[in-house]
Amino acid sequence: MPGDRLTHQDRRQIADGLTEGLTHTEIAARLSRPLSTISREVARNGGPDGYQADQAHQATRDRARRRPPTPGGRDRKAVGDLEEQFIAVMINTGLSRMTARVLASLYLTDSGSLTAAELARKLQVSPASISKAVGELEQQELIRRERDPRRRRDRYVIDADAWFRGWMASARQNTLLAGFARQGAATLGATSPAGIRLRDIGDFFDHVGQAMLQAAEQWRQAYSAK
Repeated sequence: MPGDRLTHQDRRQIADGLTEGLTHTEIAARLSRPLSTISREVARNGGPDGYQADQAHQATRDRARRRPPTPGGRDRKAVGDLEEQFIAVMINTGLSRMTARVLASLYLTDSGSLTAAELARKLQVSPASISKAVGELEQQELIRRERDPRRRRDRYVIDADAWFRGWMASARQNTLLAGFARQGAATLGATSPAGIRLRDIGDFFDHVGQAMLQAAEQWRQAYSAK
């Protein structure tokens, strides 16, 4: 049934479909499953080029065994499914799988805060993998670092302003791209085909960057009013 977990045979059909070059939509129709189920399954188990049915099935069983009880009487399966959906969505925005897993762990932890050691233990990966992932998230300003004086180690924190900071960082990047493109247009000649192309790119990123800044300020005012 569409609402049930994927079986080993389902995963073999997914692998066969990928080998045949079918799209996720076509595979979902073949299995009578939601498209989101197929997309998440493939994304969290190696992607279209690395998906293997046996390994995917074993990985799912391993994750289920080591998943700890959830607090507050929550449905463990529902929380696990939510986490996998979160990871799949973040991967589609351009994050690597490990970075998406770290971000999901922070967002779905009630405290919104974990140390590198806690993340490594929860995700069953090396400290080096965590370090690389948090570096990417810090660069995009999606998390912030706090020093825990009691334990003499850093904690990585999600707060209400996380996406605001990330949005602002993206807006600043658009402004930098606009400036670079316009400078390039001047170097190439404002009336040359290449110069006109770069000028148009600069105008686009400047417009988008300004619109992002305006939208962020409107959100900030509305959020403060609440």
